[in-house]
Amino acid sequence: MPGAARILFTSGSRALAARTFHTSARRMADGAVLPARKPMGAFRGGLFGFLFGCVLSGGAVYSYVLGEYKASNDLLTEDIYSLQASVTRLSNYVKALEDRTQGKK
Repeated sequence: MPGAARILFTSGSRALAARTFHTSARRMADGAVLPARKPMGAFRGGLFGFLFGCVLSGGAVYSYVLGEYKASNDLLTEDIYSLQASVTRLSNYVKALEDRTQGKK
């Protein structure tokens, strides 16, 4: 060990070894007792756990149902647009046939 490090190490360990824990007699006599902590209890703990579980599972179900609703709504909208395009094509075809039949008369 280098000289400077040895001096710092030995002086620090002596200071730590010499230090002890001290309290005054007045502080020892003043021992403020903390109030006894009321235990949680099985009923309150179980009720809290049940409500927490219900809220958590309810949130999960809500997000799942919302995703399914969005997917089905998108599919339904796509089918409606497809049906509208088919009806428009059919309507145009019927008009063209009517025009042809009117032209033959």
